[in-house]
Amino acid sequence: MPSPATPPETLTTGSALPANPGPAAGRFGRIDAAVHLGFAVLLVASAVRYAMRHSLPDNVLVLGLAGAVFALYAVIAVLARQGRPWAVWMLVFVAVWAALVIAAPSFAWCSFAIFFLCRTAFRGAVGYVAAGATAAATAVGLFRLSDGTDLAMLLGPLAVGAMLTLIYDRIEHDAAEQRRLHAEVSLAQGQLAASERRAGTIAERERVSREIHDTVTQGLASSLLLLEAADRSWPGHAARQELTQATELLRRNLAETRSLVHELAAPGLEASPLPEALHQAAAQYVPQARLLVTGEPRAVPAEVRHALLRVVQSASANVQQHAHATTTTLTLGFLPDSVTLDIYDDGTGFDPLAAAPPSDAGGYGLRAMRQRVEQLGGVFSVESSPGEGTVVAAQLPAPMPLQRTHGDDA
Repeated sequence: MPSPATPPETLTTGSALPANPGPAAGRFGRIDAAVHLGFAVLLVASAVRYAMRHSLPDNVLVLGLAGAVFALYAVIAVLARQGRPWAVWMLVFVAVWAALVIAAPSFAWCSFAIFFLCRTAFRGAVGYVAAGATAAATAVGLFRLSDGTDLAMLLGPLAVGAMLTLIYDRIEHDAAEQRRLHAEVSLAQGQLAASERRAGTIAERERVSREIHDTVTQGLASSLLLLEAADRSWPGHAARQELTQATELLRRNLAETRSLVHELAAPGLEASPLPEALHQAAAQYVPQARLLVTGEPRAVPAEVRHALLRVVQSASANVQQHAHATTTTLTLGFLPDSVTLDIYDDGTGFDPLAAAPPSDAGGYGLRAMRQRVEQLGGVFSVESSPGEGTVVAAQLPAPMPLQRTHGDDA
């Protein structure tokens, strides 16, 4: 890890080649053992070669420098493995090795490991200087080996150093770009997940608001109308009937609220045939409502039953509260691939285009009905005009089952 005393352009890592996650580790992975082994083999081979080609007096200085290089490398490897600062040791190591390779060009083969180590140890200008010093020392040593006659010995290490630098920089750039793209993808995935959670929360709020509107709100509004009517006619016989009706409606509304809290399911939806359930739902608000059924009744998906029931409840509550109708008729039709529902009343009617938007005073009914139907792939419409009554129509997909079991009902 970087030391507080390390210059900004210098980076020390957890091993001579990084073993812990970090910028260099992401580029090369755990190849420190291979580099250590390669350096040791090259250093020993170079030392043996030099000793075999030179006399003992000449060997002492060079072998001493080789021993110092080996010791410094070992110290660097241990410090790096322990995560302690080793940049200063690395600078000393490069200086001693430069003296060694100039004095004994046989050690030039170690340059590859030294170059890689320098670029791993340092960043920025320091890394380029250390790698350049390695290439320059190698070039000088090999040029001396040729007695200053072979220009290729001088230019070769410099050219190789330049190529290795370009290759290394390209690897670094590609790795950094890959990390950047990975970070962007991770960020995008996080934002997408958050967006999906927000969308799910909004959809759930919409669903719960529709359930509350079609059950609790409509029931309480109808009960309030009945109680107000009873108050106006009290203590007449009509007032008692209205109180009884309001009490029964409140009791049903309480049952629906409990069901909504526990399962958000419609009372009687699973137990009653669809025509009967729809007629009962309408009769809660419009006792004189009639039901007509066309086609052969059959079972429909639970979500379709639920949507139809809520549409009937909401539309019937609107008839009771606003239409002042004398006739209300529900027409339930079973088609081969769908089920239709029309709710007609001969009341005062209204202009659908001029309907009030949702607010604290109401206005959620038509929007909630439309959302229920369209979310199931159905079609919803309202036909009305002032003084001409109203027709609320819905058509929902409900394909006929491939097989019918004896005793199935709608």
